Amino acid sequence: MRVSDFHFDLPEELIAQTPPAIRGTSRMLVLNRATGAFTDEHFSDLPTHLRAGDLLILNDSRVLPARLYATRARGPHTQHNSPDPTGRIEVLLTQQLTDEHPGENVWSALVRPSRKVQPGEHLHFAAEGSTTPLLEAEVLTAGEFGERTLRFAPTPNFVQILDRIGHMPLPPYIHREDALEDRTRYQTVFAQQTGSAAAPTAGLHFTPEILAQLKQKGVQIETITLHVGLGTFQPVRVEQLADIRLHAEHYTLPAATATAINSALAEGRRIIAAGTTTTRTLEHCAQQANGAPLEPHSGQTSIFISPGHHFRIISGLLTNFHLPQSTLLMLVSAFATLTADPQQGREAVLRAYAHAVQQKYRFFSYGDCMLLL
Repeated sequence: MRVSDFHFDLPEELIAQTPPAIRGTSRMLVLNRATGAFTDEHFSDLPTHLRAGDLLILNDSRVLPARLYATRARGPHTQHNSPDPTGRIEVLLTQQLTDEHPGENVWSALVRPSRKVQPGEHLHFAAEGSTTPLLEAEVLTAGEFGERTLRFAPTPNFVQILDRIGHMPLPPYIHREDALEDRTRYQTVFAQQTGSAAAPTAGLHFTPEILAQLKQKGVQIETITLHVGLGTFQPVRVEQLADIRLHAEHYTLPAATATAINSALAEGRRIIAAGTTTTRTLEHCAQQANGAPLEPHSGQTSIFISPGHHFRIISGLLTNFHLPQSTLLMLVSAFATLTADPQQGREAVLRAYAHAVQQKYRFFSYGDCMLLL
């Protein structure tokens, strides 16, 4: 299959620029995978579609205020020198490289404009309106499309400084600066483990009240952690699905979640994934286990799911509406496929998307959602 097979026309005005006024009030398109039929509902209707014994799994990763602004030091080989006044550099931290650089604070990042920032350069990060650097980083390596590896000078309160000077990493299709409300609205209400460069957006719809309703109904709720990284921000640059390679992202499967999944699978109960990040983590773990019961562990995954994938764990998926020709749309199409024909799910999803466009659903991170059962 080709990447262009997953194209659809999306009017720009349907790309949500802000969250809904009240969390949890989004619309929800419900797709029946067996029939291809869909209905227009609201996220508040989710408890009516889940039943006692279902296992709902959430991604509890917490988004870092990972978009920073830097100035270049005057010379690449001098230290603690005054800032370069020629303009600021935008730096988006995408993943901490703890495995590759143990004991050091090294990050992969996207840098813009990247041509100015080469290995050996030093970047200074200061609070707005100040020239006193609170953080300093050396550029270690340069990759394609603005990718850089940065090593930060030791500081005992790195995360606290990020909270002070960083901006929430809103996706590039949101054409505005981040605002104070994004600190809470671009974060799930159950976020615990800090480390993502983007929100697991299907989780943004949940409220404490909806979670309480689900638990009262007998739905079991557990979590995994997948820290969303560089792959979320990089477009697909190949033509064939077989050539797609994703960046690795760090995940953790906790003991309670592994036990819950093993029990649900053994008892034939449904497992519902909230989001593509949750789906990718679970399906990666299933591949690693290769038929054996899941064991708690941490690791990295670069799994790419496309039509033809055999899903071993999930039987339901809650997800937002995704970019045309994106790997996330390919994953949703794969899950919608219930026949031997890999085109079947793609066609069903694109029909549902065409309906969503016609009905003016809101798309992408701050937009509406879709439930596939």
